[in-house]
Amino acid sequence: MERKYEHLSMEDRSLIQVQLALGFRPATIAAALERARSTVVREMRRNGWKSGGGKPGAGCPYGSGYYAGAALCVVAWAWKAFRLGAKIVVLLLLLVTIGGACLTHVNIFEMMFKPYPSPVFEASSAAKVDADDKVLAVTINGESHAYPVRTMGYHHIVNDVVAGQPVAATYCTLCHTGLIWSRVLNGRTLTFRLGGINNGNAVLQDEQTNSIWQQSTGEAIFGALKGQHLKRVHSDELTFAQWRVEQPNGLVLKPEARYEKQYDPKDWEAHVERTPTVVDTSRSGIGPHTLMLGLTINGSSKAYPVKSILSAGLIGDRTGGQSLVVVVGPDQASIRVFKSQLPGESDPLTFVRSASAGEAVMTDAESGSAWNFKGCAVTGKYAGRCLEPIDAQKDYWFDWVHHNPSTIVFRG
Repeated sequence: MERKYEHLSMEDRSLIQVQLALGFRPATIAAALERARSTVVREMRRNGWKSGGGKPGAGCPYGSGYYAGAALCVVAWAWKAFRLGAKIVVLLLLLVTIGGACLTHVNIFEMMFKPYPSPVFEASSAAKVDADDKVLAVTINGESHAYPVRTMGYHHIVNDVVAGQPVAATYCTLCHTGLIWSRVLNGRTLTFRLGGINNGNAVLQDEQTNSIWQQSTGEAIFGALKGQHLKRVHSDELTFAQWRVEQPNGLVLKPEARYEKQYDPKDWEAHVERTPTVVDTSRSGIGPHTLMLGLTINGSSKAYPVKSILSAGLIGDRTGGQSLVVVVGPDQASIRVFKSQLPGESDPLTFVRSASAGEAVMTDAESGSAWNFKGCAVTGKYAGRCLEPIDAQKDYWFDWVHHNPSTIVFRG
């Protein structure tokens, strides 16, 4: 017996819309959401949403293909009986029927944003990327790859292999979040595609199980792997100039020539900040498109307004029992976060912004050692030793608070 109709949350409604676009049946969606089928159907009717009615992934409704095939057989059987005018009309109707069946097999999100299935890289010296453009950067065992944000804003996902490790480079410009996820889960390598959008954040779909993953959290929110989490791979969002100085032998994702004209413009942030959001942040008193640097340590989340970080140059803080330092790079635009104590040491260091020009961006009060933007001491007592980086991500406030409702906001 079906359960009674229940009110749906905003997230449930977004998920229903995404899953319908991907071809899931109402019954399948209802089971995944633990709701009655009638609840899903009623929501579809209320919003005028249509069901693809088929298998997820390919989004391929078998019914549409069946009926198109049946129509073709009937037309072939009766073709000789038709007059010329009737033949033309029937042929046109048949083309429309077959075209409609074919369209149900298409991932509508990949019609808007084409995938980059076989990524090609080039040397940093050859890359035509503006010095102040941002790149999503990852380094594994000495191998460095950079993914220009304006390129990633169109493709959203690049399935890559860095130093033998399968990774997914992802970027959602709607929420200003770039993250690298390991593609290996439970011993199996997954391949991701753009699945759609959920509450203003991109969702990924793996080809192996058709599970749906939230880009900004790495959690499977729908499908066979629901509830599981991808492992995050440490990455940075840096200016291309800063990354090139640090990784002169690194590789840069080349633009795909066919779609390069559709890549995000240099002022893409200004355009995104004018778009409406589905998450209401009015009670917080913070604008939905306020750019934050968010981090979570030992279950405690904190958001640092990026403007505050850039203005201060350096912020010493403590979150989740961990002392940390947030520091701006010598380019006055890139940001990193480090633990304040050295590995193997219990007492944190106290850092201040370095006043001198050069690679040093901060100095510790305890020894006077100078530290570069990689978190390594370049002079003084601790020369040659490095701080441990802390994962952090840029995120518009509406997305960060949606996934971290108990977050603390830095007020400095």
